[in-house]
Amino acid sequence: MLHLHRRNRTVTASDFQQALQALGLSGREHLMAHASLSAFGYVHGGAEILSELLKSHTATVVMPAFTYYTLVWPEAYRTPEWPPHPPGPMGSFHRFSRVSRDIGKVPQALVDDPEVLRSNHPALSFVAYGQRAEDILNAQTLREPYAPAGALYDLAGKVLLAGVDHTSNTTIHYGEYLAGQLELPRYVIQDGKLQSTYFPNCSAGFQRIERHLIHKKSVKVGAGVLALYDVQELIDVTVMLLSKNPEALLCHYSGCRCQYVRSLLKFHHISARTHQPKVL
Repeated sequence: MLHLHRRNRTVTASDFQQALQALGLSGREHLMAHASLSAFGYVHGGAEILSELLKSHTATVVMPAFTYYTLVWPEAYRTPEWPPHPPGPMGSFHRFSRVSRDIGKVPQALVDDPEVLRSNHPALSFVAYGQRAEDILNAQTLREPYAPAGALYDLAGKVLLAGVDHTSNTTIHYGEYLAGQLELPRYVIQDGKLQSTYFPNCSAGFQRIERHLIHKKSVKVGAGVLALYDVQELIDVTVMLLSKNPEALLCHYSGCRCQYVRSLLKFHHISARTHQPKVL
């Protein structure tokens, strides 16, 4: 791992720019990014600095902009792993709906940027900017909420983890989908109607994938790390792991929905799907 800067100093736009260049980002890559600014220490200029750098150092940048509070919770469809109490009402989804708090400040900066596109999934939207932004976002459906990662698979894209690890890596969820992992039904309002969508298992166990990955670059900046991965390898390795053991990436927290999925796997055999190209 390349160390560019010592801990406990202000991190600047120049620091991030050098790090992105050290990772080999040339402006030609199509990138899924996940970021936690707090991991780096004090960042001068805040989330807008990193969001602008991601826009300028990639052909296309994509980030999740999920709004879990826009899920609806009809009692008639509640399954055992759903929380016992519905979330408080915070309004229906729209283009500038705020991302859920745990999604982070950098995707919120992109949401606030009028030049950036946003998909229309009522709970699991993505934001994107650049050459293939529209194509990537158009791949998403209620049935395949993580299809933007599939579009990046077609484009030989990259994943950037900035101050986070694989527990924030939504690309792995598309690998789960291709592996045939059991999905959980959820409900949203779209076009004024109650619609079903699919929700993934939790990602608390995703860090286990790290030791199986070959293509990785990382750079330390301030107190945090930026790591770059290949989308195709991430998805292919996820499918491989789950084909051998469907429980390979499930967490062990007693109250998690992973335990509900684990109980279902005792009676259901998963079957891999074929990746269908999302973009030309």
